[in-house]
Amino acid sequence: MDTTQTVTPSITVTRPREVERLIAGQATSDGAGVKLTRVLTQPLQRRLDPFLMLDAFGTDNPDDYIGGFPDHPHRGFETVTYMIAGRMRHRDSAGHEGLLQNGGVQWMTAGRGVIHSELPEQEEGRMEGFQLWLNLPARDKMTAPWYRDIQSADIPEFRTDEGVTVRVIAGASHGVDGAVQREASQPLYLDLHLPDGARFDQVLPPQHNAFVYVYRGELAVGETVVPAQRMAILKNQVDHDGVTLRAHGATKALLIAGQPLNEPIAQYGPFVMNRQEEIFQAVEDFKAGRFA
Repeated sequence: MDTTQTVTPSITVTRPREVERLIAGQATSDGAGVKLTRVLTQPLQRRLDPFLMLDAFGTDNPDDYIGGFPDHPHRGFETVTYMIAGRMRHRDSAGHEGLLQNGGVQWMTAGRGVIHSELPEQEEGRMEGFQLWLNLPARDKMTAPWYRDIQSADIPEFRTDEGVTVRVIAGASHGVDGAVQREASQPLYLDLHLPDGARFDQVLPPQHNAFVYVYRGELAVGETVVPAQRMAILKNQVDHDGVTLRAHGATKALLIAGQPLNEPIAQYGPFVMNRQEEIFQAVEDFKAGRFA
């Protein structure tokens, strides 16, 4: 049964943000040889604070994903994995386990330290999705690890009167609260499915950093056309109240925004803290087996 509600937007954006620049992303591999595109790279972390990384993966070739991501550590941030197609098993040293599958999300807070694995539960077929890294404020970096599986049916979803389907993973859109809320970074994470010619408006606080990633079709953001597999960083304009998107053909895109933490970022691989001394401690704690 389709439980998606239809929402007539009561708020429209009157002064939409413009595109600052387009990003193509970098082809790379991670884990045990999983091929992916790193869309949000380390040089963009300050610009897109509180977001640290966005990886996009999608392939029909099992050789590109079958190795998965064996045991590896994290400290100081959160991982948000959104699966479009495929099945992947999560296990971690804090005792959490879950199966990520079509349309579902895994939200993990590494906090003071966790070791986890993400391994495919399929040997053929398509695997596609995204992993976003969300920074934690200094006060929360050493919090206890936390994990939540969010099945596809549990992600709030609505449809606008122009036929845009909106999946609200985090934050809120047009009066619909997402599956996850975070006080410090106030992340907004929307998966938008737009029919040809449809318009979608999203109100954004002017101080929030925001970007759009198109993974099917093509979007117009003001005068800028954003093709598939491109990220559009939106300008921070103090007198602008949101963003307006219009689809060129059937289009699917992520709209992600958040409140900057405005704190120092010190990163060494899977550890993200505020000072180098904290990175040295993270490495020492990991080697000494002091993670969860």
